Amino acid sequence: MGELVFRILFKGDVKRQPQVTVKLRPPGVVQFRRTQHEARVMKLIERNGLIPVRSFIDKGQGIDGRPHNIWLEADHSAPEKMATFATWASREGAAVYVIPGTVAAPGQAKATDILQMQTVVVDLDTGDIAAKRAHLERHLGSASMVVESGGVTAEGQRKCHVWWALTEPAEGDDIVRVCRLRGDIAAKVGGDMHFRSAHQPIRVAGSVYYKNNLKTQVRIVELNADRERDLAEFIEALTDMPPAPGVSLQPAFTHPDKPAMDEVLTTPVREGAQDDWSRFEGASAAIGHFIRMVHEGRMTKDEGWIGICGYNAAMLRPQWPVERLKRESERLWERHVEKYGPPLIRLDSGAPGPVEMPAFTLGALLDDQSPMPEDIIAPRVLTPGGLLVLGGAPKVGKSDLLISWLVHMAAGVPFLGFTPPRPLRIFYLQAEIQYHYLRERLKQIALPPDVLAAARDTFVATPKLKMLLDNEGSVRVARAVQTSFPDATPDILCVDPIRNLFDGGPDGGGENDNTAMMFFLKERVEVLRDHIDPDCGVILIHHTKKLSKHQVKEDPFLALSGASALRGFYTSGLILHRPDEDASERKLEIELRNGPALPSKLIDKVRGQWVEINPMNERLVRQDIGARHDAERDRKNQVVLGMIFDEAAEGRLYTATQFAEAFENQHDLGGRYSIRERLSVLATKGLIKFRRSFTEHGYAGTQSHFGYLVIRDMRFGRDPVIDTDTGEVLAEGVAVLPTHYKCPHSGRAREVENPAVWVYPEEAHD
Repeated sequence: MGELVFRILFKGDVKRQPQVTVKLRPPGVVQFRRTQHEARVMKLIERNGLIPVRSFIDKGQGIDGRPHNIWLEADHSAPEKMATFATWASREGAAVYVIPGTVAAPGQAKATDILQMQTVVVDLDTGDIAAKRAHLERHLGSASMVVESGGVTAEGQRKCHVWWALTEPAEGDDIVRVCRLRGDIAAKVGGDMHFRSAHQPIRVAGSVYYKNNLKTQVRIVELNADRERDLAEFIEALTDMPPAPGVSLQPAFTHPDKPAMDEVLTTPVREGAQDDWSRFEGASAAIGHFIRMVHEGRMTKDEGWIGICGYNAAMLRPQWPVERLKRESERLWERHVEKYGPPLIRLDSGAPGPVEMPAFTLGALLDDQSPMPEDIIAPRVLTPGGLLVLGGAPKVGKSDLLISWLVHMAAGVPFLGFTPPRPLRIFYLQAEIQYHYLRERLKQIALPPDVLAAARDTFVATPKLKMLLDNEGSVRVARAVQTSFPDATPDILCVDPIRNLFDGGPDGGGENDNTAMMFFLKERVEVLRDHIDPDCGVILIHHTKKLSKHQVKEDPFLALSGASALRGFYTSGLILHRPDEDASERKLEIELRNGPALPSKLIDKVRGQWVEINPMNERLVRQDIGARHDAERDRKNQVVLGMIFDEAAEGRLYTATQFAEAFENQHDLGGRYSIRERLSVLATKGLIKFRRSFTEHGYAGTQSHFGYLVIRDMRFGRDPVIDTDTGEVLAEGVAVLPTHYKCPHSGRAREVENPAVWVYPEEAHD
């Protein structure tokens, strides 16, 4: 399928650069192979320390996978190790990212952890990519490397990363200058502004892009490895570069050594160009800062305007008139909205914080006789403002159980002992099942017609979402909830699963990071819940990790994946698991914080519906031995029925006594008394019936109380049965129909009403 050369910039003679060859092999597995000599020093992630590398499943593939992080020594072995890791990732269908810098220790990947950087990169992912590249080359010179990242813009152009190598690695304050430089380049050409952060990862050239069902190589299209830039000269060149055509938003500052925003907001500026920047530049930078904060939802409009006025009063000497300040703010706001779209409204902006912390004396708590709040789901499974976490391994039936449960709650009907006070309004935010397969699953789940009818308008579900529950995603969810329930707020908000919507905050932590998990729960889930309705109950669906049976028995909630902060945060926890992998029964473990403990439930699907199984029917001791005995009984049943069927085909019928004596100690069936008992059990269950006589085929009436043994669809002999009209051979042998059956209550013989219809006793149990 072709080859791609994956090169990483190195110091030294360009002609002696090592290469990594990528060969695509069906079905899309990428194999990396090093050629030429070992690299001396990697320049992309130069020089001392460790290189943070991350791999995870791209969105839009319909599969789940855990991210994998490694830290490589920044030495000559790094390209070899990177190639090995990328080969593994491609087999897993995962993308590979690198933070283009080094850190001191494994586990570090925050912006403050970056020790050195020796490249500047801009991600061009929208608009006219070719024109933007030409603009950069015209004003900044040729790039050291250009990489097609794998994606395609709406206009059909290939997205790309443009790299410039620096002559020396940036350290300390120079890293801040590099990040500002990356942000200013992106601002002037309409690139990705996320690279203002030092810890922003980027795809590794030579890996594979899998997003949205695409499978494209991340490939180098231009390489000028000898092209290096001095940082100060590069900043000066960028200062002289105008915005690309169609890009009207100027960078926050145009000074070659522009200060950090904190310095701008705290440095007085006098008129007459007496300082490092003018009043206009300072005011524009401050206004732009607060506009971005408001637009990104980190401030309300009132808070942003207060910040602008505060800067004007404290730092501009003399200050601008309020009319000019307002006019300039409105102008920049309109340009910002035109460039970046509608603003994100902070969900908690309308909810003022408490004036004082509530606290109550013991006497006040004891004397309060007001009624307890009504449970959303009784008994205390989900309480007003509570958080319930349902965990389970993949394919254990979480989503099936959850949908059945939620639909019953939306209909106001009890389910597995969980009772709603009335029909509940439920918003099911799910990010796993696409629309057509969601509607197919809802139709396949066997729910009573009256339950479906009652829940038609109170259960609202989303198809698979391609978003995170970040600030923008929270706003989208809040609007969708308001649109779905315009007259009353929902009672339950369900998020399924956490992993697909998880936002770990500004540091980008994962589910295993306690800080990131607390950020997600407090700054995303709680803020969204409080915006919708503080009394709304929240259900989060989460995966579990593998534990031994003993560990699950001791504490099943240790199986919840990710950070331990989750368990300390919820008010109710449910774990769904299989006690026996070979059995269909599941066990639902329950942990309540707001109520008395509930025993675990043994549940299973019977005729398509979830039912609770009486735990008294479950063996408590010697379960493995009991299961083997059950299997042996089932085997004997099948052997006996098969022998009766085969013997009839050979023209031989038997009474129960004669069959037991004829086949005593054969096929491991035991003695004749054991066989008689097995025949009696099968007759009680309706698997064996009887025929009193078969004189037309040489079998006279028998003196036996029951008669000859008959099983369903049994035929006597192998003579062909021919249709007299067409001559077609219909079957072999003569059908043997029963005349009597064993009453499951009295044990006496009773006549069969319709021999052609085989009826099983209603009380029979398998």
